[in-house]
Amino acid sequence: MIDTWAQIGYLISAVCFIVALKALSSPKSARSGNLLGAAGAVLAVIITFVAYKPDHLAAILVALVIGTIAGVVGSRRVQMTHMPQLVALFNGVGGGAAALVALMELSHVRDGETIAAIATAFTILVGAISFSGSVVTFAKLQELMTSRPVTFPGLPVLFVAGILGGVALSVWLVTDPRVWVGVLLCLVGLALGVMLVLPVGGADVPIVISLLNAFTGLTVAAGGYVLGNALLLIAGTLVGAAGTLLTKLMADAMGRSVFNILFGAVKGGSTLGGGTASDRPVISGTPTDVAILLGYAQRVIIVPGYGLAVAQAQHVLRDLVEELHSRGVKVDYAIHPVAGRMPGHMNVLLAEAQVPYEQLREMDEINGDFKSTDVVLVVGANDVVNPAARNTPSAPIYGMPILNADEAQRVIFLKRSMRPGFAGIENELLYDPKTTLLFGDARESLTKLLAAVKNV
Repeated sequence: MIDTWAQIGYLISAVCFIVALKALSSPKSARSGNLLGAAGAVLAVIITFVAYKPDHLAAILVALVIGTIAGVVGSRRVQMTHMPQLVALFNGVGGGAAALVALMELSHVRDGETIAAIATAFTILVGAISFSGSVVTFAKLQELMTSRPVTFPGLPVLFVAGILGGVALSVWLVTDPRVWVGVLLCLVGLALGVMLVLPVGGADVPIVISLLNAFTGLTVAAGGYVLGNALLLIAGTLVGAAGTLLTKLMADAMGRSVFNILFGAVKGGSTLGGGTASDRPVISGTPTDVAILLGYAQRVIIVPGYGLAVAQAQHVLRDLVEELHSRGVKVDYAIHPVAGRMPGHMNVLLAEAQVPYEQLREMDEINGDFKSTDVVLVVGANDVVNPAARNTPSAPIYGMPILNADEAQRVIFLKRSMRPGFAGIENELLYDPKTTLLFGDARESLTKLLAAVKNV
């Protein structure tokens, strides 16, 4: 039993986590919320060292220093476009750590402690799934392997067999808590994590990251029960609940069920198409042509996407919008829930460029404005404005809610090439007579466009 002062300290840490999660719901308070959550975690670590006086202190401190250095260096060096990969790695490490801790605690689980044994088995199995699944999602997003769905004959049978084997080993572990049974269960979990993520491709990968994040949270909560640590139980529950809700919201934004996202490729469906570009003619323009359209418009909507993040063009885009505002043009940013590679990707990217939050409008709020919009400027987005989601039942993204850019008077696409978007299918809006394409790197194109607008 830990001292009362340590329990009070853990309670303060838990309150920090809860308040931090609430603060993360708004861009205005997200930075302070993140710092508050980090402070709560540091406080919890300090209390643990003082209250429990762990053995092998030197080795623990060395590992702590190495991990801290790796985390700081990695976080500072990662590019905005690679943030989902970093999230996947951090999530995988959390799940793997929970599974390892549960394995180490197996020797302390006594016969008759059924609930503790169930929590231990759950932590080992689900933690291992989260670890291996997160590694595969990292590899897909980092293009270390194909981002297309990977299936093979017998995968469904093998996956079901793995689930049944995991359940059987879990029951065995509960009735006879032996370490070697736990190791076998961990290996089965690692295999299940790989098989769970391999068939997922295209725009579905970030949703799976969110699901695995929920898995990690649940394992941490279960691990908190095993260790008798209320703080881990609270923190894990928060992460598990938040990850579950986020997964559901992202799936709804894609217009599909979580089951379809995970197993659609096994049945022959996926959000990843053929990936080939068409040779059909399109209307292309120069920066001057586009500047004339923008300069004399009264209403403009910007649709940002992953290409904006890749080109790091958010600052130039902000300058262009400020120039249009100075001319009396009303400009807003239309933010799709799954634009980029993770939820809030565009919000964070534009906030980095000091874009006022009031200019960022969510899809449901702004979709009715496109009919009265003179020009829509699409910068690095594709699938989130693809009319095939509404008009083509055979399209892999059919049913996904999109931004109604095709309802505007004119559409301008800034694209590097005619290569399809992340979903790998053609966008019919590119071939619409009211659409003008401005080819080139987004930052270079926007820089030229800004200069041309100033001369109009």
